[in-house]
Amino acid sequence: MKTIADPALLAHAIASGELSALEALEACIERIEATDGRVNAFTGKCYERARSEASAIDARRARGETLPPLAGVPYAVKNLFDIAGEVTLAGSKINGENPPAREDAFLVQRMQAAGAVLVGSLNMDEYAYGFTTENTHYGPCHNPHDLACIAGGSSGGSGAALAAGQVPITLGSDTNGSIRVPASLCGVWGLKPTFGRLSRRGSYPFVHNIDHLGPFAGSAQGLALAYDALQSPDPLDPGCHAQYVQPVMPTLGRGVEGLRIGVLDGWFEDNATAPARSVAQAAARALGASASVHWPDAALARAAAFIISAAEGGTLHLADLRKRAADFEPLSVDRFIAGALQPGAWYVQAQRFRRAYRDKVNALFGQWDLLIAPATPVPATEIGTEWLELGGQQFPARAAMGLMTQPISFAGCPVAVAPMWPEGTKGMPLGVQLIAAPWREDLCLRAAAVLQHAGLAHLKEAKL
Repeated sequence: MKTIADPALLAHAIASGELSALEALEACIERIEATDGRVNAFTGKCYERARSEASAIDARRARGETLPPLAGVPYAVKNLFDIAGEVTLAGSKINGENPPAREDAFLVQRMQAAGAVLVGSLNMDEYAYGFTTENTHYGPCHNPHDLACIAGGSSGGSGAALAAGQVPITLGSDTNGSIRVPASLCGVWGLKPTFGRLSRRGSYPFVHNIDHLGPFAGSAQGLALAYDALQSPDPLDPGCHAQYVQPVMPTLGRGVEGLRIGVLDGWFEDNATAPARSVAQAAARALGASASVHWPDAALARAAAFIISAAEGGTLHLADLRKRAADFEPLSVDRFIAGALQPGAWYVQAQRFRRAYRDKVNALFGQWDLLIAPATPVPATEIGTEWLELGGQQFPARAAMGLMTQPISFAGCPVAVAPMWPEGTKGMPLGVQLIAAPWREDLCLRAAAVLQHAGLAHLKEAKL
């Protein structure tokens, strides 16, 4: 049986009795086993647990119970989420020596409460420090649309597993772009919620002051369904600022009429290739964007995000960097060490700038409801690519994948990525960011649904 990529359609099929949760799960397992030797999205599989959860859903349906919204829908999580009884790797060799997690991460608990079925954990850049998931310890994650190319990062396994048709929902994390970059390069839907919107309890940190958690999905509706399932106040996570649930599924049909919509220029045009600019322009036309908009201090925000990321990341791993630097990812160990050696004054200055920067961004949303920008400057590059040329300048390829995303996450704004398929990319996807003011995920997802309904944004089956 073929897997169903749209979580909303799959949940309906299971609830209606068209197929059982166990049948849906076995189809996903069959797909994983047939394709993951080439994709390398999974680093851990918990099939026994998954079959138990799926059987429980089928038993509830047989008893005539009302099923929760994601009943029977298989999903997988980036391997920085705690899974009870499993070691939380966070993409590292060092963490492999840790004891297994005693309980599931809070968002895994939320997914289970919604009836979703956990099948495993997913490849990532070590300690979430990267944009490509070229993991030396567990092998690079390959883009299902071209196995010679990167899947993006650091949640590369989360994007690739969806694009490969292995599961219809995944969870990831986004500090500087780690949900949005894989969503763009793999051609799937992704959501980075407002900073502090979802609990991070039970997830391995990278940068406490910027880390976000969020879902990937096979459709705009599925993305909204997953996000609604994840929402919950968490009094045990002081970093979770949500006091109540704001369901977005009921709002998806409202469209974008009456919204003030603009497309970002300046930084977001100057550092984009022609295909990246074209997806922003196509989305702008479909959504009725009325003007170009200048995002304040984008270059400074990216620089400050780098300083804070390096400092907090380096400090978190300082003891291991001193004793066993050779066990770190070769592609990131120098950046961790450099971050640990940064002057404290740089970090303080970056945090001071961030406060003023967020005030400017929030003021911008006094004039606009939704803003549009490319998610990445280019489509997926070949694994091992070292340099990109953008606007006549050379950029380190791995870091440059965050050019469009870092300024946005540094402000904490919610962003949905819609998968687009522009010309000039040899059939590879390139996503568009739909950006709203803090706490307005509903606007991002309404715009995503419009692009999907118009046929501009959609999944394509990877030919594996």
